[in-house]
Amino acid sequence: MKTILLSGAISMIVALAGTLPAITILRRRKLGQQVRTGEHAPAHQSKSGTPTMGGIVIIIASLIGYMLGHLLTGDPMTASGVLVLSLMTGLGFVGFVDDFLKLFMRRSLGLRSRAKLLGQVIVGVIFALLAIRFPNAYDLTPASEHLSFNADFGVSIGAVLFVIWVLIMITATSNGVNLTDGLDGQATGASILVLAAYVLIGNWQLRNECTPDIMQNCYAVRDPLDAAVVAAAVLGACIGFLWWNALPAKIFMGDTGALALGGVLAGLAIVTRTELLLLILGGLFAIITMSVVIQVGSYKLRRKRVFKMTPLHHHFELVGWEESTIVFRFWLIAAMFVALGLGIFYISWFPS
Repeated sequence: MKTILLSGAISMIVALAGTLPAITILRRRKLGQQVRTGEHAPAHQSKSGTPTMGGIVIIIASLIGYMLGHLLTGDPMTASGVLVLSLMTGLGFVGFVDDFLKLFMRRSLGLRSRAKLLGQVIVGVIFALLAIRFPNAYDLTPASEHLSFNADFGVSIGAVLFVIWVLIMITATSNGVNLTDGLDGQATGASILVLAAYVLIGNWQLRNECTPDIMQNCYAVRDPLDAAVVAAAVLGACIGFLWWNALPAKIFMGDTGALALGGVLAGLAIVTRTELLLLILGGLFAIITMSVVIQVGSYKLRRKRVFKMTPLHHHFELVGWEESTIVFRFWLIAAMFVALGLGIFYISWFPS
């Protein structure tokens, strides 16, 4: 528990203190977001030039918090924790390249979609292959070749299908967070709520690990404590960053932060054996992603749009809602999904 609290506190302080100089440096170098022009987003034109790539601060603060938390308490770092943070950093690098091209080419488009997907695939494959290695004394690896909801179920799907499944999870989650990151603080706040859930899930699994002394109704998870530590470290970094990212945002996380946060959420779901539960915990991300899918599908099939604009939050902007109203209400929706997911997780533990 000390490691969880220390890691979260350190990363929050680092992010809170480190974001301001990052804003100053980015402003001096005129590395600001280029907002799309057009009648569909007139209210966003004032945000053009706002420093972006703030996700760098989230990643660095998370890594510092994680490492110092372990160093100060003496708890060893684990394969699960290192792999999830490596996944976060790798996807953050893909996002950084995308942001870098946007800034230096002075346009909204960065990496081509195929190039971005290729980067996500490379990072995801490396993570998946390493995650089914490094067994501990109980022969548990960071990930399992089974599908999971609140625990593993069914038969093993094999290494090849497992890698494909991990890629689907990583790309869907990272792109879901990226789509949600359209209003000030929206994606950061929603991510904080899901990360808080994983702090609780990791801590609960730690208290009910499958050991020789606890053989019934337990969790076969390799490193539940370190999963909670990772979640706490990233949670703290997001809180520190949100201080500067809340409306009106002084800095955006950019694809650097969005892809990194999506990656860490997918990684935590995989190492805690809650892969399908993430659909509920991250319900806001799923809804926003589906709004885009529905819009594109409807237009291709019927040449008609369901929403005024997607992702979904822009539809409500065009309806007339204030940005602060949309963000706050979407945070409430995210909180309800997290509460539902945690409720299902805890209830399923108790014997019927």
